[in-house]
Amino acid sequence: MAVAMPGSGVGVSGWTWRPVARNALLARAFHSCTELRGRFYLVGGLLTGGAREPSSDTVVFDPTGGQAVRLGARDSPLRSHHDAANVGGRWLCVVGGWDGSRRLATVAVLDTELGVWEAWAATPGNCPPAGLSSHTCTRLSDRELRVTGREGGTHTQRRYGSIYTLKLNPSARTYCYKEEDCHTVSRSGHSAALLQIPGPHAGHQLLLFGGCNSAEPEVAGKWSHGKIKEEPPVAPRLMEQLARLVSKGQGSSQGPPELRHHSCSVVGPFAVLFGGETLTRARDTVCNDLYIYDTRKSPSLWFHFPCADRGLKRVGHRTCLWNDQLYLVGGFGEDGRTASPEVCILDLFIK
Repeated sequence: MAVAMPGSGVGVSGWTWRPVARNALLARAFHSCTELRGRFYLVGGLLTGGAREPSSDTVVFDPTGGQAVRLGARDSPLRSHHDAANVGGRWLCVVGGWDGSRRLATVAVLDTELGVWEAWAATPGNCPPAGLSSHTCTRLSDRELRVTGREGGTHTQRRYGSIYTLKLNPSARTYCYKEEDCHTVSRSGHSAALLQIPGPHAGHQLLLFGGCNSAEPEVAGKWSHGKIKEEPPVAPRLMEQLARLVSKGQGSSQGPPELRHHSCSVVGPFAVLFGGETLTRARDTVCNDLYIYDTRKSPSLWFHFPCADRGLKRVGHRTCLWNDQLYLVGGFGEDGRTASPEVCILDLFIK
C-alpha cells in the first residue's frame, strides 16, 4: 500500500493503484484513452521507450469484463503524444500528435457505431496550429473543443502557448480551428481540467497544470454560468472519499513543481493528478505522487500524497473516470522505457 498521509495519527490513511486487468495490448505510453459508452478506446502511443514510430493500434477495453481487443478498422492513425475527445457519444476525435516524422494538427475520427476511421475535412476558414504534440484537447460541447499547448518543433515553437477553439460539425464531417486572442505560458506535456468556479460568480474555468517550470495553474478559458452545458461523470462515492482524504491533509497554495506527462482527471470539484516526469532532477525523474487540487473554497488548495512504492511510478499514462472509479491505463514505469500492461483502480483507505 502507498502511504498517503504521513503524520496522521493512530489511524493511517493511504492509497494505492489496485490491478484489475492485465493484457499485452494495453502496454503503451503517450497514447490517448477515452471513455465512450462504457468502453475505453486506446489510440496509438509508443510501445517501448525510445521508439521512433508510434503504434497505429486502436484497442478497446471493456472495464466491466476486463477484456481488451484490437479494433480491426482500417486507416487507424499512427499517433503518439496526441489527445482525443468523445463527441456526441459516437465519435472519437483524435487531435494532432506525432506520426513518426512530423507534428500534426489534423483531426482523425473514429465512428464507433460503424467501426470505421474517417478523415474529417478542414473548412475554408480553418486557421490551424503549426503542429501539435503533448498538447491538451478539452471538450466544451459536442461541437467545440479547446486546444492548448506549444506549437511546432523544438526550433520553430513560439515562446508562448497558443489557445485554439476547434469547432466540429459531425453531420458535415468537418472541423475548423480558430486561434484565440489570449495566450499562455509555453507548455508541453501539461494537463487541463475544466472545473466549476465556486462562489457568487459561478461558472467554469479551464485550468492548465504543469508542462513548464511554473507550479502555478493557469487559466486558459473562463465561462459564465450556463455557458458550458457539459455534465461531468457522476462519482459520488469517489468524491466523498477524496473529500475525506484531503480533510486529513495540509493544503498548500503551491502545486507540483515542474511536472509533465502526468495524468489528470476531474472528479467533481477535485482535479486528481498522478505520476509524470519531474524536471527538477537529472536522475530518477519518473514520479509516483498523487496530487489533489481542491476547488471547493477560494483560494483553491493543493494536497500532496507521496508514495513509497516505486512499482507505481508512471509517465505517459492516462486516467479515466467511469462508474465511480478512477482507472489507470498504460504508461512507462520507473525505467521510462517499459510499458505497463495493467489496468488499475485507485483505492483510497480513509481511517
